[in-house]
Amino acid sequence: MAALLDSFTFHSSPSSNVLGGPRSPTAPPVSATVHRASLPRVTGLKIQFSSKKLSPSLNSRNPRTSRRRAAIASEASETALEVPSVTDATWQSLVLKADGPVLVEFWAPWCGPCRMLLPVMGELSKQYAGKLKCFKLNTDDSPSIATQYGIRSIPTIMIFVNGEKKDSVIGAVPKTTLTASIEKFL
Repeated sequence: MAALLDSFTFHSSPSSNVLGGPRSPTAPPVSATVHRASLPRVTGLKIQFSSKKLSPSLNSRNPRTSRRRAAIASEASETALEVPSVTDATWQSLVLKADGPVLVEFWAPWCGPCRMLLPVMGELSKQYAGKLKCFKLNTDDSPSIATQYGIRSIPTIMIFVNGEKKDSVIGAVPKTTLTASIEKFL
């Protein structure tokens, strides 16, 4: 909406107040003025357009008609660093036999709080590069590992050192909370 409306205007006159009602007789006189205020710029959201060809059966008049569809999308997913995934097949080699501490986020694509942590996990991965390995495990794709570690709520972030679970944080917590947990094991 901010792209559509860059500013708004309201008028005040000597005979009315800002809300349009009559002015109080004791109020000081006001000259006719125009006030212009800018709306804040919204960043982080964008409109995505996609064209889809309709099949001839859906639009019998003109088979070449295309329909434009629009959706509002978050730019956060595009700007966040991608955290590598771990699965049942790679769990042993990437997490349990890793040298140094490993941070694993147990998540699912349908989980809103998990998606909120996506940029935070990317930032932590970049911030602790070389000191800490960061991975994410989709609990829908690898339920056996989630069950093995007693994951009952997602997102759950666990820290492993030399293959042993050392700490866990449950829920979408601020970056400072995760940083404090990580610092204990570096």
